[in-house]
Order: sequence, then C-alpha cells, then structure tokens
Amino acid sequence: MKRYLLPVILVVLLCSVSCRKKAAVNDTSAPQFSNELTSQEKAGGVMTPEILWKFGRLGSFDLSPDGSSVVYTVTEINAETEARRTNIFRIPSAGGDPVQLTTGGGSSPQWVSNGQSVAYVSSGKLMTMKADGSEKQEVAGIENFESYSISPAGDKILFTRRVKLDQTANEKYNLPKAKVRIIDDLLYRHWNYWSDFSYSHIFVASFDGTKLSGEKDIMEGQKYESPTAPYFDENEIAWSPDGKFIAYTTKRMRGMEDARSTNTDIFLYDLSSGKEVNITERNHGFDKYPVFSPDGSKIAYQSMEREGYESDLDRLFVYDIKERKNTWVTRGWDFDAENISWADNSTIYFTCAHLGTAQVFRTDLSGSGVTKVSEGMHDLGPIKLKSGVLISGIQSMSMASELAAIDPSTGSIKQISFINKAIYESVKMGKTEERYIKTKDNKDMQMWIIYPPDFDPAKKYPALLFCKGGPQGPLGQSWSYRWNYQLMAAKGYIVIAPNRRGSSGFGQAWKEQISGDYGGKNIQDYLDATNAMAKEPFVDEQRLAAVGASYGGSSVFFLAGMHGGLFKAFIAHCGVFNLTSFYGSTEELWYPDKDIEGPYWDMPKSYGFSPHLMADNWDTPILIITGALDFRIPYTQSLEAFTAARLHNVPTKLLFFEDEGHWVVKPQNALIWQNEFFGWLETYLNQR
Repeated sequence: MKRYLLPVILVVLLCSVSCRKKAAVNDTSAPQFSNELTSQEKAGGVMTPEILWKFGRLGSFDLSPDGSSVVYTVTEINAETEARRTNIFRIPSAGGDPVQLTTGGGSSPQWVSNGQSVAYVSSGKLMTMKADGSEKQEVAGIENFESYSISPAGDKILFTRRVKLDQTANEKYNLPKAKVRIIDDLLYRHWNYWSDFSYSHIFVASFDGTKLSGEKDIMEGQKYESPTAPYFDENEIAWSPDGKFIAYTTKRMRGMEDARSTNTDIFLYDLSSGKEVNITERNHGFDKYPVFSPDGSKIAYQSMEREGYESDLDRLFVYDIKERKNTWVTRGWDFDAENISWADNSTIYFTCAHLGTAQVFRTDLSGSGVTKVSEGMHDLGPIKLKSGVLISGIQSMSMASELAAIDPSTGSIKQISFINKAIYESVKMGKTEERYIKTKDNKDMQMWIIYPPDFDPAKKYPALLFCKGGPQGPLGQSWSYRWNYQLMAAKGYIVIAPNRRGSSGFGQAWKEQISGDYGGKNIQDYLDATNAMAKEPFVDEQRLAAVGASYGGSSVFFLAGMHGGLFKAFIAHCGVFNLTSFYGSTEELWYPDKDIEGPYWDMPKSYGFSPHLMADNWDTPILIITGALDFRIPYTQSLEAFTAARLHNVPTKLLFFEDEGHWVVKPQNALIWQNEFFGWLETYLNQR
C-alpha cells in the first residue's frame, strides 16, 4: 500500500516519526548510549528485541571530492528513555579506523571547501567544521530550514523551508481557540500528518563559508512543494556543477488532481535569470531524482511512464540541456533503475532490485546496454561515486546497513565500516538460504528461507510465512528494525519469505501482475511456498503461521478466510480489510485507482477480493495491529477486522498505538509490539 523505498534509506526506512524531514534531535545529557550487551544477552547468544534497539544505525553519508574519505552518521537509541543521539564519523574510503567528528550531535554531513571542511546540522543549526572535526562554528543567516545543499563551488547554498500560504479557520474567523478544519478538497492529510497550511519551498542564497546573504524563494507564491510529499527527499533537488542551475522535483497539482495523479516533473531553474523550464513535461508519470553530469551538460533522472501508477517501470532517462532532448537510456532493461550516479560524462552507475537482491549496474550513453557490476547475497545502495571511487551502503538479512567500497572495474566489495561489530561477535545469526520452487501455474518463484541459529535438520520447527507489503517492491536482502527475520528465527521459527507476484526484481510483468488480482495468483504463490516448505521433514506442518504488514496484513486477512486449516495463527499489521471503506478513507487515490481498478461505485471486479467478504469463514486466532496516525491505511480497517473476529468468536487481540502511523517506530512501543507478536505465536503455535 505504499511506494517502496530502497533499503538504503532504511535509515528511516520510511519516515520515522513524521514523514517531514527534520534535523536530528539529540539528547546528550543524562541518557547513556551503548551497544554493549549485558552478560545475560551474551549468554543467550541470539537476537532479542532489546538487542535490536542497541544497534547503531547508519544514516546519510558523503564521499569527499577526491574520493579518499567518507563522512557518515550513526544514530544510537536509548530504549529506556527513548532519547536518540546522532553523530558524524569520518573513515578512509579504503577502510581503516573511524574518527568521531562530533559528540554533541550532528546530521546531514556534506563535504565543502573542496574537501577541507564539512557542513552539517546540529540542533536545528547549520554548522561547519574542519575535516578533522576542529573549528566548529555556526553558519549565520539561516533558520527554520529542513534540508540544505551547498553548491560545488561553495559560494551558494540552497535550503528548503516551509512557507505558510493557506488561511486557517482560526484566522478566517479570528477565533484562536477553535479546533476545526475547513476542508474543501482532497489530500488534506497524507501518510501520518495533516496539512499544516504550508508548503516546502526551495530558497537560494549566497554563502561565504560563515554566513548566508540575499536569500530568495525560487517558488515564491506557489502552493506546491519541493521536495515532494510525503517523504520530502532532499535528493529530489540538485546543483549543476557550475552552480548556475538547480534541477528540482515538484508536482504542480492540488486537491483531487494531486490525490489521483503521480505526475511529478523536474524543473531546470536558471539562477541568473530566474527562468525555469519543465524538462519532463511530456511524461505524465513520476519523474524524480535529477543528477547533473560532471560537465553540467546533461541531467540523468528516474522516470515512470504511466500517470497514476506508482509501481510502473522506473526507467533511467537523460536530458540533454542544449538539445532539449530526453533519452531513455535503459530501454530494453526490464528492471527498475535507482540511485543514479555519473562516473564521467557518458557512464552512469545505478542500483537495481534484481532476482532477490539489490546490486550495482552500469550503462552508458552509447546504447551499449546494461552491465551488472556487483554480485552477492546483499542489498546495495545508495551509492556515491567521485574520482573513480565508489562507496555504497550494504546490508543483508543478517547485517544492518554498513558502508562498503566497490571496485567499479571488477565489482569486488570491501566492507569498510563495522558499526555493530560488538553485537555480531556475541549474537549468532541463522542461515539464510535462497530457494526456487514451481508455482501452481508452473512459474519459477524465488524465496528466502531463514533458519534458526544452530538449526538441526533432525528436529521439527514451526514456520512463519512472511507476507510482504507494497504490494509491489522488492523482498531482498534487507535488514529491518521492525519485521526482523533474524529476530523471528532466533525465537525458533523457520521464516518463509517468497517473492510472490507483485515483487520487484523479476521483470515488470511479474511485478505488475498483482494489480487487480489481490486474491488471485499472489495468494496462490503464498500457499505454494508454504506447502513446499511444509513437506520438509524439519518443518512441523501443524505449527504454521502467516504474518505481514500493509499489503502483507491485507494478505493475512484474505488467507484467514480461505486457508482451509493450513495455518494455526495469524498476525496482521495495518492491513486493508474492506476495500470499499478503504477507498473512501485513504488519501493517495492513484493507488486504488490503479491497483483495485477504481472506486467502488464503478463496481470493479477486484472488489470481490476484499477480505471482509470472507470473514464468515474466520476460525483461526488472529492478532491485529494498527496506529491512530496511519492515514495510508486508516486504523478503522483494523477495527473492522477486530470486530468481525470477535463476532465470529475467533480468538483475537487488537494492538492500537495512539502515537504511531503505518510503522511502529518508537522504542517502547516497539518492544511491546515485539513481545505481543511473539507471545501470540507462542500461545497458538505451542512454543515451549
């Protein structure tokens, strides 16, 4: 039920507390931050929910202009106080000992002064420091900003700030204590926040290294945003190498049109004249993430063709500024292209979900095609490429995100950061195995199997079918701080994670098949995967459960009405239960317009797959989880499902989080979530 993000942004995989991007909040006083395990945790030797919250989390990173050094952030969390601390580190790109550059908080590092200094954000202020962390000073003349980027020459800066342009009901009637919204169009709330009557705008200013001057809103008066909602990703804005142009992503639509269309565009703004040109005007789907070539003559970007389809093929396009010509560089490549980076004026690297992992690929403007650069059981991205040095985030189902250096010519990979080494030395991970099975309609389907630590094939284990969200997007080698496969395996479960119909990385036809067929082939894929594993002598076919969130939660609701006794327990998090009521209460209408074929009054056939229509068949224990701030799949969907389960005398429990949205991200909420999750499975799968 969401457009997926690359694992790299796992950072927040998806908007931690608010989808709005904000400077890191740090508490450096009383709370203690440590990833050191207790003696009891070391003795246990496996992952626990408490250990999961001791992981240091890799955030953003930047590669120096000469490619010699990487600055990156690590966030630590104190689960007891829920305080977070983010600081900046530097490490040689070839590997070596990291140097901590900040202790009082720091985020969003960017190399400036040709690699001599680093700009960063601390406590909402823009700061600079020398590359060794010395001479920290605040930049004057900038406040209330959300993201920033300094031009390559270092003499200009762009930053985003919210600009209030709409009138509130309080202002209209001069009644400051009233609590009411006057709403006359759609998209009045988004993901987990209500409209605040303001818009994210881009400002530019001169910069002399210590202060800003002459700031200008290049979107003055526009009731549009850049970066675009709901993620407000700063990578949607880019400087030209000479600092004379800005390419930025925006969506010039409002209300109902905005709610039903994915038509974002990239505008090229000339700082000297103030004029701009829409370089993607002819395309009606998503156009995002502009990246200038080293000589500034071209702009590479990601583009989807169809308006209203958020999971269309993500193509790599290049715009020639002089010729005003757009070229589809990856034509014929049936996989998504993301995380674009120029190696030179004709060679481009990018990442791609491909056959169950995310790898680095290369192409060029000559039309020679796409070449795979990397291999391995991991997900790579994002990437930074400067002076021939390629640095990437790297993660797997057994390792949280770290930094790695990739040789562009050979594809060899060298991990250079080891943020959580102390934890891995004390915690044993279960084996991850790739399998292919034949589906009922004789298709080859890839799936991941995660085994408990110290797996013994002579024993019988309960198994969990993991139903992925999306419904499109990859199920690769990603690490999650919520649905963590190793945590499930550590509790003694074999995890079955199939790349069913709808998954990215297996061609556009496989990904697209799921639209309009929610109760069809992808559900059969889940049954095929479960039945295949149930035949294994080490799987106890009497102790199977299905779990999932978002579209995965919807899948669980559907399976609950038709599984025929295959599963002994279900867990559904923020799933759609009733397609009819969902259509009238969600906000991004382009999604149901495409994936469930439009509004209920048009009576599309896909509404026949609504899980609520089979609630009369429910007879299996089900745990239902939701958050009050989830506007993507409103919490009322889970309330409807809970009511249906109770009225059918099905053992059920509802977890309702008052301050969470589509994800449970606050430490103590998450610890309750995990304990209830595993408690439910232990009760109904007879774990001892």
